[in-house]
Amino acid sequence: MLETLNALLTTLNGWVWGPAMLILILGTGLFLTLGLKAMPLRHLGYGFRMLWQGRRGRGTGDISPFNALMTSLSATIGTGNIAGVATAIFLGGPGALFWMWCTALVGMATKYAEAVLAVQYRETDELGNHVGGPMFYIRNGLGPRWTWLAVCFALFGMLAGFGIGNSVQANSVAAALEDSFGISPLITGLVMAVLAALVLIGGIRRIATVAGKLVPFMAISYIAASLVILALQFEQIPAALELIVKHAFTPVAASGGFAGAAVWAAIRFGVARGIFSNEAGLGSAPIAHAAARTDNPVRQGTVAMLGTFIDTLVICTLTGLVIVVSGTWTDGATGAALTSSAFDTMLPGIGRYIVSLGLALFAFTTLLGWSFYGEKCTEFLFGTRAIMPFRLLWIGVIPLGATRELDLVWLIADTLNALMALPNLIALLLLSPVVFRLSREYFSKPV
Repeated sequence: MLETLNALLTTLNGWVWGPAMLILILGTGLFLTLGLKAMPLRHLGYGFRMLWQGRRGRGTGDISPFNALMTSLSATIGTGNIAGVATAIFLGGPGALFWMWCTALVGMATKYAEAVLAVQYRETDELGNHVGGPMFYIRNGLGPRWTWLAVCFALFGMLAGFGIGNSVQANSVAAALEDSFGISPLITGLVMAVLAALVLIGGIRRIATVAGKLVPFMAISYIAASLVILALQFEQIPAALELIVKHAFTPVAASGGFAGAAVWAAIRFGVARGIFSNEAGLGSAPIAHAAARTDNPVRQGTVAMLGTFIDTLVICTLTGLVIVVSGTWTDGATGAALTSSAFDTMLPGIGRYIVSLGLALFAFTTLLGWSFYGEKCTEFLFGTRAIMPFRLLWIGVIPLGATRELDLVWLIADTLNALMALPNLIALLLLSPVVFRLSREYFSKPV
């Protein structure tokens, strides 16, 4: 029975993450980039200026624009940046990193549009909190007859959260700490549950405050360690970049423990893992940006697009370069083990501990960020009375995730992630004229 279910889910997963989905996600990003006349790329510096000014925010909302970005980054900077990049290179070769870059470049426009619509169509719930995201801009932007699509997104988001945002993350932390420090997965799961409970009981304001302090610390620390490695191997970087670009368009021959990869594998796994890492198009991040204290949707959109830039073009790039420069990508290892091997090769004795601690911190903050996404999806479906039961269930799942084999859970959650993307991408395409109009109006004035 279990084998049949696994086979059916594998087939479904292959379909929903197949060429059609990857083309839809990339195509939507490219369409929005062209419609915005490459505004996210042209105004990247302006986005960072808005981020700096957004430490407090102005207008209505629950959290500062800066903390809204940190909350969304807390959910996106996770296993995808450490294990996901390594998996993409293992399956698609170094060229996969090139296609991750392409995904991020158009994904900035997608993330921008999501946040613009999230703020434009957000609501205030019974508790006085600002709520928004795809389910709200589908219902309020496309009209009541599209409510069924909004319900689909919320249902997929709620269920996916318990997998990709909770049990999978708890399992990653437990495995990393057991491997490096010999800590029992049960102990890790219980400690994480207690820490998560202390944060979640304060709602979005507490989550945002923790994310606003923890995310910059962990990101800067991981970036610094990666830059130290690349500085020590500076002369190898040009060759690594040449290898990445070359194998984005030509097959990679088998070598050592590497089985070889066709160009299609580089494209497929580069795009898929890029999306898994930065979540552009999935519709999760705008749920956090809808709570931002801002007086203009476009201003928050310029802050939101930085999430994709930081996540993929900075952190994933550094991880990928370390793996390629180290030469360990041909050893046959994959996932976090490959990244750990690369760091330990470059920084003997401490490299693997950097990866383990980085993975633990990244995964824990992902768990916090996704708790908010799942909570808002649950609230949309069942009202504010469902918030506390959801939080208790979320905390209770953490120790289970830390101590169980999760192959089936990962497969279900990965499939639900793709199903989340479909309603969101449909809404982005149908509401793109609103995004284009608001952007033209905003940037037609001095900024």
